[in-house]
Amino acid sequence: MSARPILTVAEMTGADRATMDAGTSGTVLMERAGTAVADAICARFQPRPTRVLCGPGNNGGDGYVAARLLKSRGWDVWIEQLAEPATQDARWAADRWDGVVRPLGAADRGAGLVVDALFGAGLSRPLEGEAARQAKASEAEAANVVAVDLPSGISGDTGRPLGEAAFCAGLTVTFHARKPAHVLEPGRSRSGEVVVADIGLGQTRSQLVENGPELWLARFPWPTASSHKHARGRMVVVSGEAWSTGAARLSARAGLRIGAGLVTILSPPDALSVNAAHLEAVMLRPFETDLELEQAAAEVDAAVIGPAAGVTETTLLNVMALARTGAALVLDADAITVFRDDPEELFSVLDRDDVLTPHPGEFERLFPGLLAAAPERITAARRAAAQARAVILLKGADTVIASPDGRAAVNLNGSPWLATAGSGDVLAGFIAGLMAQGMESFEAACAAAWIHAEAAELHGPGLIAEDLPGLTPAVLRRLHDDR
Repeated sequence: MSARPILTVAEMTGADRATMDAGTSGTVLMERAGTAVADAICARFQPRPTRVLCGPGNNGGDGYVAARLLKSRGWDVWIEQLAEPATQDARWAADRWDGVVRPLGAADRGAGLVVDALFGAGLSRPLEGEAARQAKASEAEAANVVAVDLPSGISGDTGRPLGEAAFCAGLTVTFHARKPAHVLEPGRSRSGEVVVADIGLGQTRSQLVENGPELWLARFPWPTASSHKHARGRMVVVSGEAWSTGAARLSARAGLRIGAGLVTILSPPDALSVNAAHLEAVMLRPFETDLELEQAAAEVDAAVIGPAAGVTETTLLNVMALARTGAALVLDADAITVFRDDPEELFSVLDRDDVLTPHPGEFERLFPGLLAAAPERITAARRAAAQARAVILLKGADTVIASPDGRAAVNLNGSPWLATAGSGDVLAGFIAGLMAQGMESFEAACAAAWIHAEAAELHGPGLIAEDLPGLTPAVLRRLHDDR
């Protein structure tokens, strides 16, 4: 199974046009779209009084079709019209509606369900007047709002409201593929559950995809009957000083749990006894200088540096030493921040096998102004990956992973339980552990982010970072069984 694409508004328009050019009429596509909306509603709600809010374009046309089908199935449905249909296909759909039509907001009774078919993902201007008033009202009843394609008032390409008002839905039915607004905040939260309906468009390829097992599971580095620990990869983690060693151990344990064959913590001498007291299968080796670190990591496959490393000249020199080894690097936290005064010094030693895992604040330190200047996080992450010539994993509720070759993926299974100290250290260890086993860096970062969130969901409330490595085997077992 191939990765599911995320399409921009222009790409979706192109897919529609290509299908119609191949002989499928717009009215056939509209009938399929409206049917998908009606089917999704009937699968989730019992019949109830329903307002279908229809705009003048083809999104409104989809609403007329859905209303007609709901009425034919015994639902009490009426149309509330923002304006007369303005496209040929929307007029076709409206002509087939034989029920009540009222002006938008003029209903003389309440409804148990609202279907927002005012505007789709292509809207480029703010909502005004009664449409804006209805959008504001939707925030208090989102669980009973169904959006057609996208909640009206949200930009399809950025996920941001186009003005002061935008609809909020508990269910969104979109067609063929998610749009950026379905995966980027705040559009992601305002969309609720997203159903992607197949309306018969041809296969579409995109360099932007949903992050899930379809993207990387076929290349996941499972051991074979002949595997041994040396064949499963050698990984190191650089420890902080004696009073800040826990983060490195979290990364190391995560790397071991996700399958790296040999994991070693490289530790300053004053932290050896602290680390030794807490390690079992993870090995320990001292180093004092950056040259000793380079020698200790000379034959490893992947390395993590940054978790609780300290924003010091020592950390900077240690990053440069690891870069000289040729190991695939995961740079997190302090190993990112330490280059804030001269990002190019870091970029000059990175390559496409390396991964940087900044949260937005760290991203700003390394790529000042880039996030604010970009239309959304996907573009920002892609530009950063090209600038750094390395993989960028931009953390957040809508984590984006971008490769310098233009590929990008958005994580859809983010978990609120990951908002706890140390969870990022575990993620860094997961990424390095997969890279140590030979997984390509972009796919390793994608797989690690997905597994990280799945493990958090297995635990739920009360999760702390120390729980995550131990939850990983259950996620891996499920993936192994699903191959």
